[in-house]
Amino acid sequence: MESPQSVKQRFEIIGNDPSLNRAIEKSIRVAPTDISVLVTGESGVGKESLPKIIHALSHRKHAKYIAVNCGAIPEGTIDSELFGHEKGAFTGANQARDGYFKEADGGTIFLDEVGELPLTTQVRLLRVLETGEFIKVGSSKVQKSNVRIVAATNVNMIEAIKKNKFREDLYYRLNTVEINLSPLRERRSDIHLLFRKFASDFALKYKMPTVRLTERAVKVLESCSWPGNIRQLKNVTEQISVLEKEREVDEATLHHYLPKNSSNLPSVISEDKSSKGDFSNEREILYKVLFDMKNDLNDLKKLTLELMEKENDETFKEENLSLIKKVYGDSDTERDFSEESHQEQLEILQLPNQNKVRDMETAVDDPYDYAEDIEEEETLSLQDKEVELIKKSLERHQGKRKPAADELGISERTLYRKIKQYDL
Repeated sequence: MESPQSVKQRFEIIGNDPSLNRAIEKSIRVAPTDISVLVTGESGVGKESLPKIIHALSHRKHAKYIAVNCGAIPEGTIDSELFGHEKGAFTGANQARDGYFKEADGGTIFLDEVGELPLTTQVRLLRVLETGEFIKVGSSKVQKSNVRIVAATNVNMIEAIKKNKFREDLYYRLNTVEINLSPLRERRSDIHLLFRKFASDFALKYKMPTVRLTERAVKVLESCSWPGNIRQLKNVTEQISVLEKEREVDEATLHHYLPKNSSNLPSVISEDKSSKGDFSNEREILYKVLFDMKNDLNDLKKLTLELMEKENDETFKEENLSLIKKVYGDSDTERDFSEESHQEQLEILQLPNQNKVRDMETAVDDPYDYAEDIEEEETLSLQDKEVELIKKSLERHQGKRKPAADELGISERTLYRKIKQYDL
């Protein structure tokens, strides 16, 4: 059995992190068997290296090794690519074709991004894993294939199963042995090693001296979170190798190539910018409120008209109870909606609230002008006018509620509630 160090040299794997060594040791141990393996980890951590190790150290090493990117194949053709098709099975199938499972018979298939497989294809794959049997698209003949499957994914499979995007039985069939590769931010001791390896490779490729980092630049490099992992680090190294004239890269130069917010340092936000952003957000919220008011006003008009036309229709009242609560609030919703109560609600809408309705319509027609004066035209001014009208009417009628209510155009019951509400 080969050692992890010799395997890393053979497959050009850079790093001495314990988690990386454990993943390679697992790959070496499962290689001689035929059990299915699921490689997990974030995008860009190098998951494609482990299936190659497993195949090369297995008894299938002289047979074919086929890597399939499941996420890159359209859903309509994935079954044909994996299992093949017969002539005339679908439009454009001018001749029969063997799929990857037939081509790799006796070897290994690496299904990268297996979490992207359609559910129908997952059913076919489960059958291959359990019995080794599959059927070509457009055929009724059962074929067999002796293939070892190694899958990889950057998807949280448990969450995918909960959302019914991945079959639970297939997950446990693939996940006989799981090998996880840690993200680069958890392998900080390997970051500079990888940079030096990539820098050396690009120096040979582009025939130029190898770039080096100063000590402070190394610390900056290792402090980055590297969301794109090894793939992102390789791209940054290539950019520096090609674009920089100076072969020694300092901290300031390195910062130009690192993506924004890539480090773990807290970001500093300008006070002026943040305050402007807050003001802009408040204006957006205000405009949204005004347009919502317009919608509520339309609902109110519709409800009022239909209540006047169907005020004796109890079924209609029950069906529109939620809309009545929305318009008038929950304070009076416990009352029974009798004929007198409906009349009271209509009367409330009449005199003082007519001005409010007109103001709301004007505001929504031109919300940008209205927003500047919103603080001066609050609903409190309407309330003050209503209180003033009630006071004057009561004074003219020496505090008698019935004639005052008749003058205001509301019921005596409504007037009594207003007096109590405003503590008159």
